[in-house]
Amino acid sequence: MSYIDILKEAEDQVTPGMSACQGCGGELILRTVLKIAGKNTIVGIPPGCMAGAGVVGWNYANGLKIPVHIPLLDNTASFLTGLSQMYERKGRGEVNMIGIAGDGATADCGFQSLSAAAERNEKMLYVCYDNEGYMNTGYQRSSTTTKGSRTSTTPIGAVINGKQQQQKYLPLIMSMHGLTYCATASPSHMADFVKKVEKGLAASKKGFAYLHVFSPCPTGWAYSPEKAIEVARNAVRSNMFPLWEMDEDGYHMNVRNKTPISVKEFIQGIGKFKNLTEEDINSIQQIADQRFHILMRLAEQGME
Repeated sequence: MSYIDILKEAEDQVTPGMSACQGCGGELILRTVLKIAGKNTIVGIPPGCMAGAGVVGWNYANGLKIPVHIPLLDNTASFLTGLSQMYERKGRGEVNMIGIAGDGATADCGFQSLSAAAERNEKMLYVCYDNEGYMNTGYQRSSTTTKGSRTSTTPIGAVINGKQQQQKYLPLIMSMHGLTYCATASPSHMADFVKKVEKGLAASKKGFAYLHVFSPCPTGWAYSPEKAIEVARNAVRSNMFPLWEMDEDGYHMNVRNKTPISVKEFIQGIGKFKNLTEEDINSIQQIADQRFHILMRLAEQGME
């Protein structure tokens, strides 16, 4: 069955009335993951864009058709650990335990509980929708924000020209935890995305599965909402966001660009990068190339 048929036949687990921004990558990611997971699922969604959009509900009104809880910003993985172990002891291990959190609740505030749960190989699927910042509170920088980005806490001015630090590459860090499955995905490559959600759900019955999804944000990044998928696609084409996975057989590159576009082409039309100098762009290009080279070497070792 094609991914189109899978998504067409699956029931949308999100109720009407979500208030996400136009072109929100996070909403598309949320709907896709939960469509595939189905009703036999419990979700933990910490404070962030999806919680703010009404998914967790207000005044006893649930934003999803399935059980959803709002843990603290820093303990989504710990929260799901407790639920997972309880359901396992009750003989209900077939219930999907899914965390869906932004990069702030994953790479920053929640990294301690995330890393600990992954190291213990707790049974859950943890999905990070990475829009590279704390978007629902006015776009503050996070550790996954790309170097050079304009944010409310890394402004453009005489002292600094956007974020000065290199982006934390969390997917590779997570893959080193000894978990059962780790992958990157993008809403621009839906067939790959759907396949990885299915593999992640299957792996979560054996241990910890981690999915890091590129989540373009027109509101924070300053581009037209209709260009969201184009931005996501160009991130993959430029190797700024490579698509790969790690399973029991090792690392695998899912998309290999024969003629990748440059970082300079990727950032065109994205407002948060309009301040970048040629030196800044070259620095980001070097980081992207180095990261991609590391991933290619890991994938090649798996083929030997």
